[in-house]
Amino acid sequence: MDCRAFQMDTQWNIIYYPARPNGFGVLIIGDERHFVDESNCFWTQNEGKHAILNELKEKGYTIFSSNLYGLHWGSENAVELAQRVYERIIRSEILNTKIHILAEGMGALVAVKLMEKMNGAIRSVILLNPILSLKHHLEQEKEHKFFYKKLIKELTSAYKMDQKELENKIFGIEENIQFKPDLPVKIIHVLSSGRAYNQSKQYKKLLAGSTLNPTFLVPEKNQLIGKICISFFQSCELNL
Repeated sequence: MDCRAFQMDTQWNIIYYPARPNGFGVLIIGDERHFVDESNCFWTQNEGKHAILNELKEKGYTIFSSNLYGLHWGSENAVELAQRVYERIIRSEILNTKIHILAEGMGALVAVKLMEKMNGAIRSVILLNPILSLKHHLEQEKEHKFFYKKLIKELTSAYKMDQKELENKIFGIEENIQFKPDLPVKIIHVLSSGRAYNQSKQYKKLLAGSTLNPTFLVPEKNQLIGKICISFFQSCELNL
């Protein structure tokens, strides 16, 4: 059996099984375009992501992912569901209870919250082109009225708030991202556009109090992402 899908709270979740399991699980939390349905997920539809998924499977990783209500933008509902999916996977599969997380873009907002809630159950975290701050992301999108309006609509739906309440809450946050020193975290950022360069500048501000140094790649090196992930995960598996 190559994969298995199941539902929780109306949301589809999927598990991909390797031919030769190594006993470790990877939770993939996708970006805005991510989806999981009864037979597929975005990471099997996108050529680049599919290559990473296959590389992980070839090294024995059991991979699982959830639809997480679609455009969740780090909402508590999405965080809670991700935790419940983890708990169900650990009960049903033969896996080490400490998992790796690979989160992309918007998915990083869920991953950061899971690091707080599930610290003892997470072995390592890779953040790929992450959005680390809703506040900084909103400020960046303000320059583009159409995208800002679209983003606000998605946020008010995800957080169940009206626009004014939401903006007051997000812009009132004082943010300086701090990661727990005992939880290995790696940021991989592909410098694919002008917006991507702006995002890299945001990392410097947000990570000012952290020792974390992002790995920057040019788009031509995208094929290295799978190898970088595997190398990092394996370095975090010395202590079971």
